[in-house]
Amino acid sequence: MNFATYPSLKGRVVFVSGGATGIGADIVSAFVRNGSRVAFIDVQRDAGEALARALGEVGEAPLFIEGDVTDIPALLAAIERTRDRLGLIGVLVNNAANDVRHEVEDVTVEFWDQSQAVNLRHHFFAAQAAYLQMKALGGGSIVNLSSIAWRFGAGEMPVYATAKAGVVGLTRALARAFGPHNIRVNAIEPGAVMTERQRALWYKTHDSVDAMAQRQLIRATLSGEEIARAALFLAADDSRMITKQTLTVDAGLR
Repeated sequence: MNFATYPSLKGRVVFVSGGATGIGADIVSAFVRNGSRVAFIDVQRDAGEALARALGEVGEAPLFIEGDVTDIPALLAAIERTRDRLGLIGVLVNNAANDVRHEVEDVTVEFWDQSQAVNLRHHFFAAQAAYLQMKALGGGSIVNLSSIAWRFGAGEMPVYATAKAGVVGLTRALARAFGPHNIRVNAIEPGAVMTERQRALWYKTHDSVDAMAQRQLIRATLSGEEIARAALFLAADDSRMITKQTLTVDAGLR
């Protein structure tokens, strides 16, 4: 298959949260391969450094910043470091998340707060910081990662589903707030993306992966690269009149 490349992304500064593994790594890779100048933050140091080294062989090596998105001062410092090293941020991809399964009766206040911090809160504060840089640029694009989990009712992870519903609400509110400054805000809702983590934790056999694919209208395994291609489109000038929208990439699962 031949996929699009976007000239408008060449040289554009992109910041990605949770970019060391999984969907985030695919997003980082896609932007590097489109000629963007990329920075990404992640708590996984070894994986982050390895990804940066590997991508340095196919384009400009991305800037890896070790950090935890639930530590807002550290997140804001990473965004400032990106500006200092690479220039004003034109694209923000809020990807970091943790879809750990949990029972309703086991949820504590501490678990609730931590889940909202890793799945929702950082989206707002990263967008708030990037907004100032994008205004100086005359525009930009923010892409928030939600999930289809909240739409069909994820009883095995209600706190996560709540946060991901909140991402859509936040996306719509920020799109209205930032629109006058030519800053677009959209969300992507991935379906059952078979990352290494998903396979290790929830889909441990070929049969379980295939069973999920058979529930989709397009009966093929959904990969992080499909999500990354959607992020490229929403970041590029090709989508310059698209904002306050949610794009579902789930092969027809929902």
